[in-house]
Amino acid sequence: MSNVPEELRYAKTHEWVRREEDGTLVMGISEHAQELLGDLVYVELPEVGSSFGKMEPFGVIEAVKAVSDLYTPVGGEITAVNEALADEPAVVNRDPYGEGWMVKLRLSDPSELEALLSPADYQALIADS
Repeated sequence: MSNVPEELRYAKTHEWVRREEDGTLVMGISEHAQELLGDLVYVELPEVGSSFGKMEPFGVIEAVKAVSDLYTPVGGEITAVNEALADEPAVVNRDPYGEGWMVKLRLSDPSELEALLSPADYQALIADS
């Protein structure tokens, strides 16, 4: 059973979002997603200052098994990217909710956060897959 932290919100596409004290959002992929993908070998992330709408692809993640797009569960402007993933994408496999974060984003529409899955709803989604 995958770890599904209670303080996060989730997208059906397996990205997670955590709101920081300053209002920015930190995003990454869930433990379930990285388990499905297997050993990660490459992560392509956007440039700081890029803007994305809700559910637009913001990057690509490549594993031994598959290549997958990464989606922004909410719209906004990228304020930081995890540069460490360029050299060591396997950090996501080891710590998807901590050091394996991918981008930070300034939210455009706060109501979009409410549309994301709760931990219980995400747990139910992955239990069915």
